[in-house]
Amino acid sequence: MPVDYHNMDFNYDDDDAAAATTNNGLGGTDYEKHITPNNSQDEDNAATTTTTTTTTTQPPTLTNLSMPKKKSSILGASSNLVNSIVGAGIIGIPYALRMSGLWAGILLLILVAVLTDKSLRMLIDQASFHPKLRHLSIHTFEDLASYPFGKIGSGFVLFNMFIMAYGAMVAYLLIIKDTVPTVFGLEQGTHLFERNLILVATSLFVMVPLSMQRDMASLSFTSAMSVTADMFLVVFIVAFSPIKENVAANGGFGQVLKNDGINSTLFVGLGILSTAMACQHSAFIVANSLADKTRLRWRWVTNQSISLSAILCLVLGVCGYLGFLGTTQGDVLNNFPLDSTAADAARVMLALTMFFTYPMESFVARHVLIMLVHNGDMDARGGCTLENEQSVEEDELGDGEGVGDDHTVNTTATTGSIIEGGGLLCMNRRQTWTMMCYLITLLPSLVFSDIGPVLSLTGAVGGSCISYIGPGLVYLGVNGEAFLDKVGSWLDGWRRARDMPLVTTMVLIHRKKTCQSKEMPRWKYRKTLVNSPTKVSHPEANRCGII
Repeated sequence: MPVDYHNMDFNYDDDDAAAATTNNGLGGTDYEKHITPNNSQDEDNAATTTTTTTTTTQPPTLTNLSMPKKKSSILGASSNLVNSIVGAGIIGIPYALRMSGLWAGILLLILVAVLTDKSLRMLIDQASFHPKLRHLSIHTFEDLASYPFGKIGSGFVLFNMFIMAYGAMVAYLLIIKDTVPTVFGLEQGTHLFERNLILVATSLFVMVPLSMQRDMASLSFTSAMSVTADMFLVVFIVAFSPIKENVAANGGFGQVLKNDGINSTLFVGLGILSTAMACQHSAFIVANSLADKTRLRWRWVTNQSISLSAILCLVLGVCGYLGFLGTTQGDVLNNFPLDSTAADAARVMLALTMFFTYPMESFVARHVLIMLVHNGDMDARGGCTLENEQSVEEDELGDGEGVGDDHTVNTTATTGSIIEGGGLLCMNRRQTWTMMCYLITLLPSLVFSDIGPVLSLTGAVGGSCISYIGPGLVYLGVNGEAFLDKVGSWLDGWRRARDMPLVTTMVLIHRKKTCQSKEMPRWKYRKTLVNSPTKVSHPEANRCGII
């Protein structure tokens, strides 16, 4: 069959219309039709009882993922995504500009924001709307990576997701250790025991209960509060940074722009910026919490979230850096006087942001550990998916028999009650792994104090891989052949327009497609006909779609 290069569509714009026919005309993708661990066997049995002669091949189940019960609106999902982005990273943006240089840092921040928005939409488009994948139950980044690359792809994604989440959680605790004790009058570098005690108390009674929630939609309100606190923080940095004095002391604004272009520590700054804007590890968790998920609704979420996050980071970063220039610290609030009431108010806003952002990263870390240990089954009884939650409730609450794991907790959600088990002590599996994530992040935060190296190392390793390398590899893995054909068609048209011989064109289009009746590479037909001195009609070439 001929390949129509010029009509190839990489955006899958017709998929929503096709999906609408499977959703009773309501539009969007019919997610309740996806195969899950609990209904795949029932559908196989139903297929064997039909009298039709057509053989139906069911798509494979990738994981036993526990799907969310609660859903959020576009505003709620956007708040969660913004909260995932402007966490600890936003307070380190001035330090990133110091490391990379003012001009280079601004350009890198804009570039990172654009790439983040593109990769977020690309990931969800591939998993939910791609013609090859939309019939599969792909609800996680690692499942998407495992489609073209198998266990290596899945392991690569899980490893970097955990690096990102773990580094961010440690950074949040370090910020709490810096800010809250300072508000209570404890100076930096002193009263280490009191600082650690305040860190343990506040994180244990605020962060951990929020992290124990089952679904991301439960954090929509606290995420909105966190974003509001970030806005007040940006206003404080703009209003109280000594920009005028420091710029004048360094020869004026023009001299600062002239001298502060690109620094040798550029990649340290890039690592911090990658950490600040990286949210791909949370993309599927947020997207799965979005009610009536369609490509258009997800695009609204990403556009609003990335735009607001980039503006906040840019304003805070530039103003914070110009206020202190070469003395800018990893936590820019440490540059302000300790006895300043306005600075203490900003520290309170920052602490609120950390309290409400930590659970977002805890969700990701918990997800990775449950995927590795329990294949995604967070509920310990086959998973609470969209299809089987009602049957789980009936089975668990109707018979009254103590079947399954020893420790069970009856939790209430908006759509009903389910039984969760499989944990330690009096906790279920979800609560056990949440507490484990908290403990392994608390220990280094009690020992270390500097947030700068944590952000740069996390971004350089996990942020770069999960934000840029991972999405690109997944896209090429799923669309590799179509991508090569598209590039070949562009080069072909460009060379035709310039009247250049096509001797070397097909070196780049290296796939030797053959005609049905001629065992000759397609590029050989094309080169022969194009280089012919006369325009001739070649029936075999026309039949094969070459000319």
